[in-house]
Amino acid sequence: MQRRIATAVVGAALIIAGTAYSQWTYFVIFSLISIFTQWEFYRLARMDDKLPLKVWGTLIGQLFFALTFLIEADILPLKYMLLLFPFLASVFMIKLYKKDDKQPFTNIAYTFLGIIYVAIPFALLHIIAFANGSYSHEIVVGIMFILWASDTGAYFAGIAFGRKKLFERVSPKKTWEGSIGGGLLALAMAWGLSRIFHDLTTVQWLVASALIVITGIYGDLIESVFKRSIEIKDSGNTLPGHGGFLDRFDSLLLAVPFIVVFIKIFS
Repeated sequence: MQRRIATAVVGAALIIAGTAYSQWTYFVIFSLISIFTQWEFYRLARMDDKLPLKVWGTLIGQLFFALTFLIEADILPLKYMLLLFPFLASVFMIKLYKKDDKQPFTNIAYTFLGIIYVAIPFALLHIIAFANGSYSHEIVVGIMFILWASDTGAYFAGIAFGRKKLFERVSPKKTWEGSIGGGLLALAMAWGLSRIFHDLTTVQWLVASALIVITGIYGDLIESVFKRSIEIKDSGNTLPGHGGFLDRFDSLLLAVPFIVVFIKIFS
C-alpha cells in the first residue's frame, strides 16, 4: 500500500503540474505516457506470439499524437494530417520483407490495434485540451481527478462492502458495491471541480463524470480480458504498486473518446 500511494502521489503531481504549467509541458508528459503505454501493449502482444511492428507502430502513434496537438494549437493546418496515411500504408510494405513472419496480416492488425487502442485516445485528449479555442488544462486535469476518485472509491468500497461480483469471469475482484462507491466519489469530485474549474458547467461536469465512471469500468475490464488471454496479472512493473502504464491508464483509453463526443457535439 505504501508503494502504491507513493507512486500515485508522485505520478499525479507530475501529471497535474505538467498539464497546468503550459501546453508544451502537457504535450511532453502525455507523449511519454502514450509511448510507454503503446510499447507495453506491443510487448504483451509479443508474449502472445504476435509480431507487431513495435518501433514503427509507436512512431506512427506519436506522429498522430503530435499532428493532432499541432493542428488543435493552430500551429499547423488540418491538411498535414494527411501525412499519417503514407505511414500507415508503409506497415504493409515493411511486413512484406519480414520473411520469418508466418502470419503477416494478423501482425499488421496488431500493429494497427496498438495505434487505435492507445495512441488515438491520447491524441484525442488534445481536442479536449483545446475545446474552447485555446489551451486550457481544466478539463484534462478534471478527467484525471475523476478517474482517480473513481478508482480510489471503488478500491476502498470494494474492500469494505464488496459482496456481489461485477464481472467475475473477467475480473473476480471487482464488485458492484465497489463500482457504486467509485461512482459516488467520482460524482462528488466532479461537483467539487465545478466549483473551481469553469470550462464546463456543473451539469456538464456531472454528466462527464458519469461517462468516465461507466466507460472507465469497461476500459479496465477490456484490459483484464487482454491480460487473461496471455495469462498475466499486470501489464508491467514500471509503476511500483500499480503494475504497468497500461494497467494505470486503461480506463482513460476508453473514456476519452466518449468525453470528446460529449464535449464537442452535445455540450
